Amino acid sequence: MDKFRIPSLRHDQTLIRVGIPRAFLYYRYKTLWSVFFRELDIETVYSEPTNRKIEEEGNAAAIDEMCLAMKIYLGHVESLIGKCDYILVPRIVDFGIRRVMCVSFQGLPDIVRNVFHNKPMKILTYNVQVQKKLTEDKAMIEMAQSLGVPAPLAKKAYKIAAKAQQKAEEEAAKKADELYRSDGLKIVVAAHSYVLEDEYIGKPVMDYLKKEGVTVIRADAVDHKAARNASAKLSPTLKWELSREMVGSLCMHYNKIDGVILLSAYPCALDSMVNDMLIRKNEISHIPMLQMTLDAQTGTAGVETRLESFLDIIKMRRSGEATA
Repeated sequence: MDKFRIPSLRHDQTLIRVGIPRAFLYYRYKTLWSVFFRELDIETVYSEPTNRKIEEEGNAAAIDEMCLAMKIYLGHVESLIGKCDYILVPRIVDFGIRRVMCVSFQGLPDIVRNVFHNKPMKILTYNVQVQKKLTEDKAMIEMAQSLGVPAPLAKKAYKIAAKAQQKAEEEAAKKADELYRSDGLKIVVAAHSYVLEDEYIGKPVMDYLKKEGVTVIRADAVDHKAARNASAKLSPTLKWELSREMVGSLCMHYNKIDGVILLSAYPCALDSMVNDMLIRKNEISHIPMLQMTLDAQTGTAGVETRLESFLDIIKMRRSGEATA
């Protein structure tokens, strides 16, 4: 171990363990976080994929007004208590002007601290707020330093992790571009990654579509900068980072697909407004759209029935165009 390696902060001389909830921004930043901590010789432990127990525990810890995604996140946090030294709970406010995150992400550390105030847990956090000159690199380096990591090692770790994150995003966008050029029935699912990839809520939808032979394309698998710029076609004032990326992705690919599924976790305030805008401005191509809102009581049978009907409509539409 060289002179820049982090000294163990545990009394038993084993590596520090950082718990990472498998929810919310984990699905966006899993490469960044895993590589960053790996480079620091800090062990990471992940919560299990969402299951009924995690959902029920999160629902019990949350208030009714919280969205399903937040309730699931709290369930993941609770499942990590006692299994690690720290639980990673970042605070991400914005990445610049009109690049704002949902208020849930802005207040996440405070929410977790208050919900689990009586539980034996320590939160590890970093604060990204570019409009106040708190950039991601600065924030993550300072977080590492708070654990005793020397600045040179923290900077090197971030540089490597950021490069790996960029590569992962570019590969996802490249794969999606290939799908847009493929034959057959193509449907874009526009949803946040923490909905799409969640085993309990979004993955059953994706799995059903694939089982039916549909080419499923994720709207969030896109060049993020290009998508943000393209979103101005529908709304030049849209300010939410993740929403701008999804809207821009649809603007870039409307003429290459057969339909769109707007998938949300109940009751996401941002999605309710953005999805309404997409539906009202659908005159861009008059493309078939299905809006689905998932909640804790949503059964797979009801979901599959709606998906089946939507696919039937699209197939009839394609058949009509082919014979016209």
